[in-house]
Amino acid sequence: MTRVLVLNGSPKGEKSNTMRLTRAFLDGAQWTNVEIINVAKVNVKGCLGCFACWNKTPGKCVIDDEMCEILVKLITADVIVWSFPLYYFSVPGELKNLIDRQLPLSLPLMAREAKSGGHPSRYDLAHQRHLVISTCGFWTPEGNYDAVIAMFDHLCGRGNYTTILCGQGELFSVPELKNCTDAYLEIIRREGEEYATGEIRAETRAKLSEPLYPRAVFEKMADASWGISEHQGSEITVDESHRFTIQMAALYKPDGLERVLEFYYTDLDKTYQILLTKQGSEVITNGFQPYTTRIETPYSLWRSISRHEISGEDALFQHLYKVIGDFSLMLKWHDLFGTLAPTKGTDVKPPGKTNMMLLLLPWITIWTAITLDSTVGSVVGIALAALVPLLWLSFRPVVFEQISIPIVIGISLAALFGVDTRLIVSASYFIFGLMWVAGAFTKIPLTAYYSASSHGGEGAFSNPLFIRTNRILTAVWGGLYLITPVWTYILLGTGFSPYLGLINSILPVLLGAFTLWFQRWYPAKYARG
Repeated sequence: MTRVLVLNGSPKGEKSNTMRLTRAFLDGAQWTNVEIINVAKVNVKGCLGCFACWNKTPGKCVIDDEMCEILVKLITADVIVWSFPLYYFSVPGELKNLIDRQLPLSLPLMAREAKSGGHPSRYDLAHQRHLVISTCGFWTPEGNYDAVIAMFDHLCGRGNYTTILCGQGELFSVPELKNCTDAYLEIIRREGEEYATGEIRAETRAKLSEPLYPRAVFEKMADASWGISEHQGSEITVDESHRFTIQMAALYKPDGLERVLEFYYTDLDKTYQILLTKQGSEVITNGFQPYTTRIETPYSLWRSISRHEISGEDALFQHLYKVIGDFSLMLKWHDLFGTLAPTKGTDVKPPGKTNMMLLLLPWITIWTAITLDSTVGSVVGIALAALVPLLWLSFRPVVFEQISIPIVIGISLAALFGVDTRLIVSASYFIFGLMWVAGAFTKIPLTAYYSASSHGGEGAFSNPLFIRTNRILTAVWGGLYLITPVWTYILLGTGFSPYLGLINSILPVLLGAFTLWFQRWYPAKYARG
């Protein structure tokens, strides 16, 4: 059984940001024999430099404290995990004391095979593996761990230990950034699993080396976290709501448009504007410009939304906050201010896109082709219905497409065996309309499957306002196709029969234009309260 010793060198103990990474690594490794020592809480005095452990009491320190027990654990461990935050480009003072007090583990004789000198180990520790896990407050670990690496090169031997060095460490304690940091911790868990079972993959190491956020974004958030802002060459103190708004604005990813986003925190009676430019964002507290979009919300609510304690979509649906002005910004919120870091995602392939033509094409075929020639139209209808499943290799299938296939084939067979064309075409419109009406009452409305991709993907299915909008639209489309059979049956027996296809095409086109307008208008109207 692998014996694992974790030396938590953070004075914050279990609240350490570095320990969050260490815990994730241990979860992935799934070792069962793990002991964690919180170095700041143990009684380990500083080394006296008396060298008694070398010449008077070989291998035994004259200081009677807990280090005597820790030395035994260091000798018997199979894996030693050094977990600590970067303090002034080195390790925290308590951990440095512990490292100094390892002198009894070395022999006084010089290790002549060492290029720069050194002392051989008193014990055979060749079986041990060392892992260094650390976070720092800079945007990158590059260039900030030189002293740490040099020390562990001497302590463990160059190349004889593994490092997980993470910049932007304080972000792991920010609830609003949980999506991003959780994605990073998931990669740490994967590395722990790979470390315990064999070798860490290069792909995993590459993902861990990527910063959570770009330098400009991180440094703006880090500066704001201190509650101090630079103003006209001097520092001014900002309150919590101002700091929070600055940090939120720092996440903005420009999309080429100029906007003014205004926040009115109703419970604080405070207003901030975020100027969204092609270059970035800026928070202002006076000299306001005409807003593009205004959000009226309790500050406490918006913090809860940012922390993922409540869904922003649910809160809007419950009228807990209002949106005035251009609502399109809200539809793009996750793209503009999203906290997910795409480079830190898993290797799972996202679901493919849907395509409404896969639903419509077999039906349009039997409406037109069977009218022209029932035999040829039936054969083409059956062929297209059989072709749709092959297209699911490129597009994600929708349940209504799966339902349509046997229905279209059945209608085509009925026409092939001589059922009256007027009845066949009219009945097919009616059946199609019934499917749409039924689709308005399912958990996910029919149109939602096809419009979700422009609203953040499948995550839109948890947006009650998106679902309500599509439920209304699906019902309207169903109503159109339920009444279409009436004039279709009548006109097929008259001289207007050749124009039926044109008539039945114009109405869906007009309703399509209405759909595009309604998808923008209704959510905006609802958000205004």
